[in-house]
Amino acid sequence: MKTLALLSLLITLSASLSKSSHQGDGGSSGGNLHGNIDGFTVDLIHRDSPLSPLYNPSYAPYDLVQNAFLRSISRASCLSRRAGFTFSTKIEADISEVPGEYIMSIQIGTPPVVVLGVADTGSDLTWAQCQPCQNCYKQDNIPYLVPSSSSTYQALSCQSKACEALDENQSSCDSENMCHYKMMYGDRSYTSGDLAIDTFWFGSTSLKNVVFGCGHDNNGTFNENVSGIIGLGGGPLSLVNQLKSVVKGQFSYCLIPQYNDIINQTSKIYFGDLAKVTGPNVVSTPIVPKEPSTYYYITLESVLVGNNSLSYERSVSKNKVVKGNIIIDSGTTLTLVNADFHSELTSALTEAIGGQIVEDPQGLFQLCYRDLDLQRVPNMTFRFDGADVELPPTSTFLEVQRGMSCLTIVPSDELAIFGNLLQQNLLVGYDLVNEKLYFRPTDCMRHE
Repeated sequence: MKTLALLSLLITLSASLSKSSHQGDGGSSGGNLHGNIDGFTVDLIHRDSPLSPLYNPSYAPYDLVQNAFLRSISRASCLSRRAGFTFSTKIEADISEVPGEYIMSIQIGTPPVVVLGVADTGSDLTWAQCQPCQNCYKQDNIPYLVPSSSSTYQALSCQSKACEALDENQSSCDSENMCHYKMMYGDRSYTSGDLAIDTFWFGSTSLKNVVFGCGHDNNGTFNENVSGIIGLGGGPLSLVNQLKSVVKGQFSYCLIPQYNDIINQTSKIYFGDLAKVTGPNVVSTPIVPKEPSTYYYITLESVLVGNNSLSYERSVSKNKVVKGNIIIDSGTTLTLVNADFHSELTSALTEAIGGQIVEDPQGLFQLCYRDLDLQRVPNMTFRFDGADVELPPTSTFLEVQRGMSCLTIVPSDELAIFGNLLQQNLLVGYDLVNEKLYFRPTDCMRHE
């Protein structure tokens, strides 16, 4: 009963939608959606929140923190390999991986069926487990999709634009010319099935002909309390790109702090006009088009530690300006930066903070303090191209064990990632039409 009550809570969506019908031709990568929607809001539930179906009450708070960090390393490896890097680390991250840290509840089909998916800015294709299941992971308390039960479901042909949008190694055709997809993840988890369209529901308003993967063969380390993945990346088959004409290519989110206190409150994700980030303190930086198109690349120029400016470009590329040298990702907890730059950063922080550095027994962090007084920690400002984002000590240092706080920025010689701990209490807006990323300091606990 507790699980069912929790599921009912997750289904509750805050939606502000006009009543309009959205038709499509059934074959485009974006469903050919049209309409006049003001926007809609959905709860974005952190997987370690007591409101999440993935929450494990047997874990102590520091266990949740350590597991989140290990997932972060595993995810960074996954994202780096897809970007063409050979990710290597001394940290062993042998932990069941869900490819993201936040959960969304939507509905698919006519009549609508609840889909509880991992919201992932590092994936494009939305998919959910479908019956009949040839080889599916166990799924508890959430219904499987049954294509034959939906009057609006339609499998797509190999000549559809959506099928053509898949990479060659992600698509295949059967004897009836139906398009099949297959997605592999870095931990050898996978999903495969039929590429299809159906009606997606946000609250009471429907969006027709949205492309998704109806997964009949899905396995690996996916959690039994989620249906699949909701793709929010930058590629053509992502949910936000498919709905571009409806939501104007805009979505934003406001992430509440997670690990300082365990709270019964959700973050929010906004689409359409409601996603606009405005106000006197808004800054913006270009989203740099690069491969893979899934990722949101931005340009980090320097980091300000108090009044001490550290050039990221000088550390990484000997003064050569490299556009798109870091991605922003809501599904990675830690922030990863170039190892040489990380060494400069820790030196600057050590000088500013003083005190006795202690060793992290887990071997993950290079800069840790016992009983750290956060008032001694200077604010850090990440200076992106055109956007200075000031970060308080509560984001850059976190208590990882009782009495021991560590810098949540770690070194990597592969893909640099601006993770979700540093995005807390920021309204982060994505404008895919104008290729802009927006930041505004916000108390996300109060933001609606």
